[in-house]
Order: sequence, then structure tokens, then C-alpha cells
Amino acid sequence: MWEYTDRVMDHFENPRNVGVVARIDGEGQVGSLSCGDALRLTIQVDKEKDLIEDAKFQTFGCASAIASSSALTEMIKGKTVDQALNITNQDIADFLGGLPREKMHCSVMGQEALEAAVLNYRGLPPKSVDADVVCHCFGVTEREIEKVVRTNRLTTVEEITQFTKAGGGCGKCLPELEAILNRVLHKVPGNGAGQPAAQPKMTALKKIKLIEEVINSEIAPALMRDGGDIELVDVDGNEVTVALKGACSSCPASKRTLADFVTDKLRTLVDPKIVVRESRP
Repeated sequence: MWEYTDRVMDHFENPRNVGVVARIDGEGQVGSLSCGDALRLTIQVDKEKDLIEDAKFQTFGCASAIASSSALTEMIKGKTVDQALNITNQDIADFLGGLPREKMHCSVMGQEALEAAVLNYRGLPPKSVDADVVCHCFGVTEREIEKVVRTNRLTTVEEITQFTKAGGGCGKCLPELEAILNRVLHKVPGNGAGQPAAQPKMTALKKIKLIEEVINSEIAPALMRDGGDIELVDVDGNEVTVALKGACSSCPASKRTLADFVTDKLRTLVDPKIVVRESRP
């Protein structure tokens, strides 16, 4: 029997914002009935202000899934789309006064539904389209696992399962989960401990070099395929300033490029707290 906070039970027994918004400007669906949990999130947006006017959900799942979905809708209403995107799965859990570790995947599902709804609102394809599925039992991708590990500072495969369900089915993906975990945490081979090493603190110089590497190997090639390019201008703590080049510099969707592609890549592969600014001449 799970121990739930009073706030979790309140949002489970009296869920807020159940249903579908009057005008669907963005929709995100994650999970599946076959996996045990499924969430559909719809948002209505004031397009002039880029403000989320209303948000509603439909969830099939446990008390944590329903409570997390209810909490998410309360948290994002009245926020701009970019402000809403800064909400993490840990923020959802904190809003509810905490969730059992075994149920943290419910808060992750809420965060993923929000990201999917925003991409749909902005006319962009789902992020999982080109991602490699690692856990076929629950449809969890490598990108999703990497992001959860970095954002929540996970250190064991068991925690990955608690946060994503990956590995909780047939178990065939467990070796791959361990490999992903070791890569993200920069494990030193042969430490004899049999456990991933704690993620070392990144120096300012190493952080700048990693940012440059991600921009050059992951971001710039994708932009170049559409006639654009990107240049790193400055790094000040977690604030990264870049200049968009070529077709990207005059593209009306440049803000979306920064918010939905550049920022997401740097947060996933470098630091979840990174903020990207555009340098203007």
C-alpha cells in the first residue's frame, strides 16, 4: 500500500480540470492503455500573449497518475507557454507534497504530455518520432531516459524504472539502461563498486566545451539541413547566448527554434537549468 500525501489524495479524489478544453490549440498524448497509464492533455492558448488560458486532462491510471495530471493543469494555467515548459516532473511532485519513488513515472508522464502539447500547438513534430525505443514493453526512448537521469540526478537502473517504467516488463532492456546510465554519469570503468559513480561537478571550462560540442555536433548540422546555422557567442553560468545564421536569422519561427530545439538539446545533453538567449546585431 502506497503512502500518499493529503494533497495527492485531494487531487485524486477531487481532480481539477477533467475533460477537454473548449478550443484545442495543443494536444499531447503519452503512455498507452496496454502499459497501464495513459494521459491526454489539451491546452487552449491566447495566441497574442502566448498564454495558456485553459488546460484539461483525461487520464487512465492510478491515484498518482490522476493527481499528477490534475496538479499539472493547475500549475500551467495562466502561464506563458515558455514558462510552462520550465516545469519539471520534480516540480509536479513537489506541488503534491511528494510522490512515492515507485510512482515518480506519473509526474514524468505529465511533463512529457505538456511538451507534446506545446509541440503540437507550435506545429512541430513529436520529439519521439526519430528517437530509438529502448524499452519496447513501455515504449520508452533513449532520449526520455537520458533526460530523466539528468533532470532527477538518478544513479541506479532501479531508479530509471521507477521514473519511466523502462525495464519493468520483460527486462531485456536492463543492460542497455545500465549503459545509458553509465554514459550520462561518466562512469569510470573498473572502479570495482558495481554502481554508477556520482556525477562529477562540471567546471566552467568543461561546461563551455561541452556546450560547444553539442552545438557543433547535434544542433548546427540539423539547422544546416534547412539552410540555417548557429554560432556560440557567450556562456555566463547557465545563460547561453547564441547567434542564428543563414535562413534561421530571418525565419519567423526563430524563437521556436531556440525554445523547442536548441534549448531542449542543451538542457538534455549539458544541464537542465540552461537558458538560451539570442544575440541580436
